[in-house]
Amino acid sequence: MWLEVFTTFLSFATGACSGLKVTVPSHTVHGVRGQALYLPVHYGFHTPASDIQIIWLFERPHTMPKYLLGSVNKSVVPDLEYQHKFTMMPPNASLLINPLQFPDEGNYIVKVNIQGNGTVSASQKIQVTVDDPVTKPVVQIHPPSGAVEYVGNMTLTCQVEGGTRLAYQWLKNGRPVHTSSTYSFSPQNNTLHIAPVTKEDIGNYSCLVRNPVSEMESDIIMPIIYYGPYGLQVNSDKGLKVGEVFTVDLGEAILFDCSADSYPPNTYSWIRRTDNTTYIIKHGPRLEVASEKVAQKTMDYVCCAYNNITGRQDETHFTVIITSVGLEKLAQKGKSLSPLASITGISLFLIISMCLLFLWKKYQPYKGQKQNTGKLKHFQAMKMLWMTSEYMNLLLFQMLLVFPGSQAGLFQPLIVYQGKICTVQYMKLFSTSLPSSKTIQSELSRANRYIRVKF
Repeated sequence: MWLEVFTTFLSFATGACSGLKVTVPSHTVHGVRGQALYLPVHYGFHTPASDIQIIWLFERPHTMPKYLLGSVNKSVVPDLEYQHKFTMMPPNASLLINPLQFPDEGNYIVKVNIQGNGTVSASQKIQVTVDDPVTKPVVQIHPPSGAVEYVGNMTLTCQVEGGTRLAYQWLKNGRPVHTSSTYSFSPQNNTLHIAPVTKEDIGNYSCLVRNPVSEMESDIIMPIIYYGPYGLQVNSDKGLKVGEVFTVDLGEAILFDCSADSYPPNTYSWIRRTDNTTYIIKHGPRLEVASEKVAQKTMDYVCCAYNNITGRQDETHFTVIITSVGLEKLAQKGKSLSPLASITGISLFLIISMCLLFLWKKYQPYKGQKQNTGKLKHFQAMKMLWMTSEYMNLLLFQMLLVFPGSQAGLFQPLIVYQGKICTVQYMKLFSTSLPSSKTIQSELSRANRYIRVKF
């Protein structure tokens, strides 16, 4: 054995030093039984050559190499036993095996000799494996009817009809399954044991089987695991929920929904508690309570969920409080509109009264003061317009309170009379141009009280 290794190494070293090099793409080639297998070989040299010899040998473990075929230049000399099985096209050193069978598995040795000024040699070894492709695996579950959480166990078995050198791998939701406190595997890894089953074991399981020439995955299967109930809770479509208390306005009909996570689905019961007594009022996941038909303002209920497979049950307590807050708010809203309506009506009345007073003053001038009649009328008209403008501001302000979304703005009062525009700031200048009669001064004093401007 050591002599053979030394001879091969010496031959390779001699070939490398002399410029002969033999290469193969891979030293291990996997073939499929019944199909052809091609073993590519490349060689090159830099010395003059008169003859090129190629030899193929085959060996199995613990056996001597066998001669398969050889060639000198372009002439092929096969072994008569294998002349129809192996093919070579010199000077190409590659070998074709057709068809490939299980006995063809082993090591194939190619040796190249170059005859020139001397003889140089080089060789390579290729290991060939022969396998049948994997057929689609099938997973079976026991027990097929399912198992109860924390009580039952479950076994998944992967079965394959065809294939050699099989390697099994279990997947859950597309990810490999590893050994844990509840997961264990058979020596060949084709069986998965789950003991005991839990809710977390629910998922999509599959078996992946591979060998050197192929791989196949089984269909997804989901084991049946009975669990629950978990997370029991009560919700409603109306009302205010604070903890386990629901607040409902009088006159509303509220719908309660009871739900919990379980398989199979739970059966629900609604229980009413009054005066230290309890009684079932309905079966099913929903309960409707009409508050106007309830005599008392506080009611206690219980929702009970039961799983008839696991034998487990859960219940939750809650209280319903019926109030009349909604009706009181509506009544207060109706009352709050009355003062605003009153103020608006009074303002309209005052504006109309001021307009009538203005008309009366215009056509009924003061007696005994004819010399100042024109200017007095001028001032009276100005005063009446100013007061009317002030009341218009009050009206707009009240409208802004009633309709807060409107864009009504308070404007600075303007007095328009005989083509002149006078603001409050010019009232003092205007007063100095009036005659200094007692009547006009009296009117100015009266105007001061209305328009609140100091002259």
